[in-house]
Amino acid sequence: MNYYEDHSAQKTTVPDHDITMKGRKLLDISGVKQVESFDNEEFLLDTVMGAMAIRGENLQMKNLDVDRGIVSIKGRIFDIVYLDDQEGEKAKGFFSKLFK
Repeated sequence: MNYYEDHSAQKTTVPDHDITMKGRKLLDISGVKQVESFDNEEFLLDTVMGAMAIRGENLQMKNLDVDRGIVSIKGRIFDIVYLDDQEGEKAKGFFSKLFK
């Protein structure tokens, strides 16, 4: 048995997760696993780095590429928030209010 075999092909890589904002009017996000919900004031996304909420006004999905995990959102963007486990109670409260 050769102990010096290249095992790099067996490693799994996490897809890139990048956020590009242009003038607070256009947002491109990669590494999106799923769009949970959206309306003209809020988008909830599941990304490779965790759950994400984008809030603003007149938000619209400009582009969605499910195969590559890319979402483009246009409108006036107020904030981008990751809903981490570190903020467990806040995130739970947010989702419980959202899905009542």
